[in-house]
Amino acid sequence: MGVPISYNLRNLIERKATTLMTAVGIALTVAVLVGAVALVTGLSSVFAATGDVRQAIVLRKGGTAELNSVVSDSACQLIKQKTQVARNGDEVLASPELVTVINLPSVDSPSGMNLTVRGLGPVGIHMRNLAIFQGSWFHPGRREVVVGQSIAKRYPGASLGKTLKFGRGEWVVVGVFAGGQSAVNSEIWCDLGQLAGDFDRQANWSSVLVRANSTTDLDALIDDIKNDRNLGATALKEQEYYAGMTSSGLPMEVLGTAVAIVMAIGSGFGAMNTMYAAVARRGREIGTLRSLGFSRKSILLSFMFESLALSLVGGIIGCLIAFPLNGLTTAVGSFQTFSEVAFNFRVGVLAIVAGLAFAAVIGALGGFLPALAASRRDLLQSLREG
Repeated sequence: MGVPISYNLRNLIERKATTLMTAVGIALTVAVLVGAVALVTGLSSVFAATGDVRQAIVLRKGGTAELNSVVSDSACQLIKQKTQVARNGDEVLASPELVTVINLPSVDSPSGMNLTVRGLGPVGIHMRNLAIFQGSWFHPGRREVVVGQSIAKRYPGASLGKTLKFGRGEWVVVGVFAGGQSAVNSEIWCDLGQLAGDFDRQANWSSVLVRANSTTDLDALIDDIKNDRNLGATALKEQEYYAGMTSSGLPMEVLGTAVAIVMAIGSGFGAMNTMYAAVARRGREIGTLRSLGFSRKSILLSFMFESLALSLVGGIIGCLIAFPLNGLTTAVGSFQTFSEVAFNFRVGVLAIVAGLAFAAVIGALGGFLPALAASRRDLLQSLREG
């Protein structure tokens, strides 16, 4: 038969101070891990929400990012002629685009952060199906820009009506568009011709966003572009392209996990010391349990449960500590765009489960040796103690 669970719970309650100190140590460890998971989950959700399943991004041959890609206008015209490319009436759904980076001071970084500026035409806006939140869209041929909501929120100098200085002059912010949770919410958009003129990039674009008639045609279109020697280009599915940017959060995830592991070692020793102290103080109780017929295995499992219960209390506290991060907006620099991408922390089911599982591991590792010591105590010697 097993030792009643109520016995272990009462012992944890009686040792309030020790239980609380050990639980807090585990809680801080779990909070760090949950924060790291919430960061990566939030960043992944931003890139997962970006792109259309029917669209692909065309880059130079061997290219992996728009910023260091060059696609000629002649190649763009050849792409528009391909039969797999979708059309909306007379309009071909292929958008040549130019991408560059500018530096603007933000609320968090007064010295400035890099932001993506995208030059595109009306067809590019139509293909992304976005709506203006404030103001209006920029007018072709004018030095006007629209910014994503994240930009307007984090950069006071880029709010509606403000003037930005980049390229060869000033640009007026005439609108704020609602990019939702997607990566485009962290971009500045303007007229393709005006941006190309400022940076001497006429007829040489960074990429071409193209929509196929269907997902089946998209695969065929990508293969066609890759195999067409006249283009010197490659193509990636739009969603896959943005999913690859999730690596931006990898260093922070690795750092957060490393810190959590180091803290976990300390918390594990703390749990172990707590349980060893419990075993030392409860020698007579252990002897009594043995005399009542409880086996060594039952005592081992009983003390293991007590350690796990202690660690899970710490895990729950740690999740509660980390929960206020949920929805908090922050940003990281992307290695592919060399600019900032804003996102929200997401303390969801994955982060909570990871935190509680991590706490359970700490409790299991920290409690096994003390539990083993308790189960091996001599019956007569235990009864003499106290």
